[in-house]
Amino acid sequence: MQQKPARIRILDAAHELMTTLGLARVTTKEIARTAGCSEAALYKYFASKEELFVDVLRERLGPLLERLTAEPGERGVEENLTEIARRAALFYEQSFPIAASLYAEPQLKRRHEQAMREMGSGPHIPIQGLDAYLRAEQRAGRIHPSADTFAAASLFLGACAERAFAYDATEEARPPLDTFAPAFARTLLRGISPEAGPPEAS
Repeated sequence: MQQKPARIRILDAAHELMTTLGLARVTTKEIARTAGCSEAALYKYFASKEELFVDVLRERLGPLLERLTAEPGERGVEENLTEIARRAALFYEQSFPIAASLYAEPQLKRRHEQAMREMGSGPHIPIQGLDAYLRAEQRAGRIHPSADTFAAASLFLGACAERAFAYDATEEARPPLDTFAPAFARTLLRGISPEAGPPEAS
């Protein structure tokens, strides 16, 4: 069987090690060894561990984020929000073990945040994408005109992220995606729909 290209092997190894050990504990040397290549070969494809981390999220977990936005009028708002909630919750569930260890290493966290800014990436991007979708639906009359779409997007994705975080250290099972996603979509939509939108600011 033909061996995978080196870049793919490196991404596979990084994904596996970052998921099991956490970003802070994994070294590029260990990733290269697991991928069956030299550390010098790794740096031919990735400038830093932070860049490799971003590419792991984008290429291994990225498909989960493809519907964190949607075109207005494409299916119903509730159906779109249900799919966005399902994908977002699954993304955070799978990426949380990778990123959580950053908070134990302040220096690495600062380097990682700087790398994310330089690459135009970061956890705020999905919020901006969902906000843009909600504003488009608002212009189309399917979201209440006084609704704060940025606040709604932040609450929505924050709850999806919290589902990953809150149950990680407990023995309780996470709420199943098949019930969490539609229930949360319906709950948010009740607060921002044209029929039951928030009151005008005083």
